[in-house]
Amino acid sequence: MLAGCVRVDVHGTPPPPEPQMPETPPLRVATYNVSLYDEDAGGLVQRLQLGNAQARRIAAVLQKVRPDIVLLNEFDFDSEGRAADLFQRRYLERPQSGGGDALHYPYRYLAPVNTGEPSGLDLDNSGRVGGDGRERGNDAWGYGLHPGQYGMLLLSRYPIDTAAARTFRLLKWSAMPGARRPVDPATGAPFHPDAIWNQLRLSSKSHWDVPVETPLGPLHVLASHPTPPTFDGPENRNGLRNHDEIRLWREYLSPDDTPWLCDDAGTCGGLAADARFVILGDLNNDPTDGAGEHEAIVELLEHPRVLRHATPRSEGAALAAAEDGGENGRHRGSHAHDTGRFGARVGNLRLDYALPSTGFALVGSGVFWPTPGDPDAELAAASDHHLVWVDLQR
Repeated sequence: MLAGCVRVDVHGTPPPPEPQMPETPPLRVATYNVSLYDEDAGGLVQRLQLGNAQARRIAAVLQKVRPDIVLLNEFDFDSEGRAADLFQRRYLERPQSGGGDALHYPYRYLAPVNTGEPSGLDLDNSGRVGGDGRERGNDAWGYGLHPGQYGMLLLSRYPIDTAAARTFRLLKWSAMPGARRPVDPATGAPFHPDAIWNQLRLSSKSHWDVPVETPLGPLHVLASHPTPPTFDGPENRNGLRNHDEIRLWREYLSPDDTPWLCDDAGTCGGLAADARFVILGDLNNDPTDGAGEHEAIVELLEHPRVLRHATPRSEGAALAAAEDGGENGRHRGSHAHDTGRFGARVGNLRLDYALPSTGFALVGSGVFWPTPGDPDAELAAASDHHLVWVDLQR
């Protein structure tokens, strides 16, 4: 009876270990400026319907890297989500040449952006309101030739809590304490009259806080795409706006009371102190090189709630810079950290960021920038930016 109910180790060897529960695999989170925009309203939808080589290459990159969550910058917004549907069904869910297996994202988030939305105001101080082409774009709340141009699209393998998402598209620039108001250096007077300044929106596209339920627990995706700090005049209005668009995230993460920081639904205040997050987007600011107020991005990178970690890098970025002659010594940062290639005049820059919060462990990262001659280099050339990814674990 005893032998039938008790295990006896007659050889003195230790019993086999108890079965171990499989460890939760890392969560791969990415940002990618895909340059899938069109100068005409509905143009991206038409291109995707007809079959678009650029979209196929973008999809192939995503199929190779296979992020669990990815923010796509410069993906034109349409209110019916037709472009997002087409990109999912006809490109991501079909194996692409040079890519990998079909890729399905059951969840997505998209919302209106300020780009191309007419303001009815003379925002560029030209003496005219609206007009054609670039003049019309300059007087939109965010530069764009039609509403939704250069929009954002968030794709996820895991459920998105859409009802809890917060957007800050309508937040006034002047609401930010210490806002960097542009000044005409020739006169010392504000570039925008008070009547215009008090209506200006801070976000050139939008700022999103989108909660995602992941195997690692709730994750707040903080998504944005600040204006390039160029295409303005001596008043530096775009450079200053870029600074404050980046600063918005610093304020959102800070423990101080922020009653001015109100979302589009009227709820005010920042992110809970115990919330975990990842900041994603083309922030259009390099820590050391190119145009812009560099302290904006440096202070975000050094925020106490942002995880200190090795910078994502690629050998392809370093070799591309060497091909360009190292940009004649003008580049001060590490070329291996660059995420985009912008021609001889601007050079290569680090503009795209995936910044996880403390509370995560970084177990991997990279920039999808294949080396010259690599078969994947043609895929990566579909955009002037390169996908940046981080692998997170608890």
